[in-house]
Amino acid sequence: MTRLPIVLILCTGNSCRSHMAEGLLRAASSGILDVRSAGSKPAGYVHPLAIKALAEIGIDISGHRSKHMDEFLSMQVETVITVCGNADQACPMFPGQLNRHHWGFDDPAHATGTEDEQMAVFRRVRDEIRRVFEAYAAGRRDALAQPAMP
Repeated sequence: MTRLPIVLILCTGNSCRSHMAEGLLRAASSGILDVRSAGSKPAGYVHPLAIKALAEIGIDISGHRSKHMDEFLSMQVETVITVCGNADQACPMFPGQLNRHHWGFDDPAHATGTEDEQMAVFRRVRDEIRRVFEAYAAGRRDALAQPAMP
């Protein structure tokens, strides 16, 4: 059995953006990628509003846990995607890593105000992440559909 390529999404706390990106990319990639997430300084929890924002669009990340990126150092990570500047700077090279991308997004955990006002920020960031990662998944699917070059 061929293993799926591992795509590791990193941010500093692994509480919001990386989990939203993981859930969105897993859904968008339709089983062609093994999508994971981690942080350089894990917060130790997944933000409840990140869980709620994805639940609104039918993606369940309630079973996710905050993880340190070192858990993946012994794995053959094909692609690393950082979603915040701090993680991009702290990111090591992983064994077998072929690709690295940095797509930064605002941290919705810094949102202030009422829960409704905070949710508006989580939704905005979710939708921004969704656009980028759905386009990435479409590109990966297109690449698989191309005949091999001689």
